[in-house]
Amino acid sequence: MSGTIELQQPAKPREPVRWYVRALRVAAVLIAIAGLAAFSYAAYRLTLTPVADHGQAGGNTDPGHSLRFYWDRPFKDAALQIGGNLLLLAPLGVLAPIASVRLRGPLRLVFLGALVSFVIECAQGLAVAGRAFDVDDIILNTCGVLLAYLALGRRLSRTLRGRT
Repeated sequence: MSGTIELQQPAKPREPVRWYVRALRVAAVLIAIAGLAAFSYAAYRLTLTPVADHGQAGGNTDPGHSLRFYWDRPFKDAALQIGGNLLLLAPLGVLAPIASVRLRGPLRLVFLGALVSFVIECAQGLAVAGRAFDVDDIILNTCGVLLAYLALGRRLSRTLRGRT
């Protein structure tokens, strides 16, 4: 053992963010907020408007029950139901981390996605004719948010907003 002590180099000061980078980041946030507003309206139209179900809508609080039902349907119907639920809240996984860097991170987005989906499902079950609460929809919606974040949202947020 040599008795030498290595000294750490002081951290280099960060360069200030250029004005045009800051302007582009503000524009990205504004576009993301506008995208979230458009997405919210589309999600409302798809989930909280009454439909003619002919008395077939039934609630589901048993995880996996609806998924097993979908698997027994023709492929087109199953793909529409499962894919639609995966895609419904996926824009949240891309736009939310751009709008707010506090919403970065898979756990935060899983919580946000589950909360939004839970509110939608409760509203459907309580107040929308022809719709019903389905726990499998919450699971699929939440998975869609997470997959979108991992596939695109994380990288896009860091590119547009920086690594802060």
